[in-house]
Amino acid sequence: MRASRLLRLLLLLQNRGRLTSGELARELEVAQRTILRDVDALTEAGLPIVVLQGNQGGIELGFNYRTRLTGLAADEAEALGVMLGHPFPALDALGMGNSAALARSKLLESLPDGVRAAADTARRRFRFEPPSSAKLDPRIAALVSAIRHRKRVRIQSKSSAPQEIHPVGLTLTGEGWQVRDACPPGRNISLAECEDINISARTFDGS
Repeated sequence: MRASRLLRLLLLLQNRGRLTSGELARELEVAQRTILRDVDALTEAGLPIVVLQGNQGGIELGFNYRTRLTGLAADEAEALGVMLGHPFPALDALGMGNSAALARSKLLESLPDGVRAAADTARRRFRFEPPSSAKLDPRIAALVSAIRHRKRVRIQSKSSAPQEIHPVGLTLTGEGWQVRDACPPGRNISLAECEDINISARTFDGS
């Protein structure tokens, strides 16, 4: 978590210039003393952080330090803003909602000023309602873990005998979630047709 905050702090300084510890604390939702510790950590890591005292003081990056995502045209920046503003309930279902929000913030902060402004304006102007098929299913989190760790899964189907599968992916379609099974003969299994699932301690091989 701290590494993520340090990167966001760095991006804020490089894109917005000099900021006070109070401003940084509000942006990152931490205490000012936490910001000061983070600044010390960045300085120790060799980054050119400059702390200026006085009424006009603040924290800034020295030596014109820049790391930016460049090359986006105005229309590309607008499209990117719309994409970043689009809600993805499926990410919440997969347990990636918070990570996605942090990634969105970091990506926006990495853009040059003009591009970031265009993307942010488009993000506020054009919005979408999330599809109802992406609603939270408590089985999804268990399947995500099984896919990551290559665990075998036993599924109780509504219409047939229990079966063991080798889950390698999840797909959200217009009809709901489907599990991609690598166990021969290999197929997509609709979660709507399944009841209980049990994650085994045994793993499987293959891709």
